[in-house]
Amino acid sequence: MNPNKALWEKGDFTRIAETMRQSGKELVDWIGVTEGLKVLDLGCGDGTTALPAARLGAEVLGVDIARNLVEAGNRRAKEAGLTNLTIKEGDATDLGELADDRFDLVVSIFGAMFAPRPFDVAQEMVRVTRPGGRIVMGNWIPGDPTLVAQILRISSAYAPPPPEGFVSPMTWGITDDVVERFAAAGIPEAKVSCAPETFAFDAPVPPKEFVRLFRTYYGPTMNAFEAAEANGRADALLGELEGLFEAQNQSPTERQTYIPATYLRVTVEV
Repeated sequence: MNPNKALWEKGDFTRIAETMRQSGKELVDWIGVTEGLKVLDLGCGDGTTALPAARLGAEVLGVDIARNLVEAGNRRAKEAGLTNLTIKEGDATDLGELADDRFDLVVSIFGAMFAPRPFDVAQEMVRVTRPGGRIVMGNWIPGDPTLVAQILRISSAYAPPPPEGFVSPMTWGITDDVVERFAAAGIPEAKVSCAPETFAFDAPVPPKEFVRLFRTYYGPTMNAFEAAEANGRADALLGELEGLFEAQNQSPTERQTYIPATYLRVTVEV
């Protein structure tokens, strides 16, 4: 199996996505989605941004590599009565079934950044966006002190080294890399803008319980714990993550976890 597909079909990312709904809606509101807009949500998961876009009247196609997330997203769309949203299985590096210039807007929030071959990803996003359309990405930033970058940093110290030729998904959070990839796809630097923004995780559980959700349902963290357990270091990994979540929690109540995380918002004018 494609290792990227295996990673995201592992566990159940919907349990994490449930804590991201409000920020997903706020981001879609910022983008300015309007009725009738043709939207591709790439790496859409179970629809954290796809459903809000459809609720605003856009014609939305979601694409994700994980079969279980595609099924979950289509269930959510059906339950919401959103006949203008369809989610299909697909790979961000090869959208060959989608026609050139098909979409007014391509959105990828913490999705396509995890696909291999980032130059192919940029090329495909540009290809399916019509001239005059937009691409909006949300990408985690390497070395950032906030939650997700630190989860991945801590986890990587317990996991085996990546295979030769591996390109870290976190490089999508580096402006120069983003500009280079879209330049190779034919987009001038002046039409690519990048700015740090905030995306919040809001979970109705204490921080230590939120860590348990990542350990149980989030593929990268699951892999880190499996490696740590094999080396007798699972308790150390757990302690680091619990300390991180507790230090970053901004909720005023002990029963809630609210953690803002910084990401790079990329806007491309095609």
